[in-house]
Amino acid sequence: MQGAGNLGALDASQLYELENDMKKVLAVAALALSATSLSAAALTFGDLYGEPAEASLAERTIVVTPGTKYVNVKHGEVVKIVAGGKEFAWDFDGIEQPFELAKIAPQGAIDHNVRVYIERSEMDGGLGD
Repeated sequence: MQGAGNLGALDASQLYELENDMKKVLAVAALALSATSLSAAALTFGDLYGEPAEASLAERTIVVTPGTKYVNVKHGEVVKIVAGGKEFAWDFDGIEQPFELAKIAPQGAIDHNVRVYIERSEMDGGLGD
């Protein structure tokens, strides 16, 4: 094995090969690190949209009709939703981004596009204002 002081003794093709080998090692290391960070930061369904809740905990009821295009809720609010002859309660404690209500509704409850808009609540402490 050659020491660092002998690198000058390598010819151009050997230096090129060494450089390519180092690039490959760095690429593999970068991929491994990014895969690890992605899996550690992966959001669950609950992280994104919240979780089912007990109807008795609902602060209010929203009735979705064929004309409903959107619903507004507060982050962390528990709401009972009545739609398509079905009802369910939901704790909207996921991330604050709009999504389609059909993602969380029971199968067949929503037969058209209804967007959920989540408003920042008092419990969020006004961050980002």
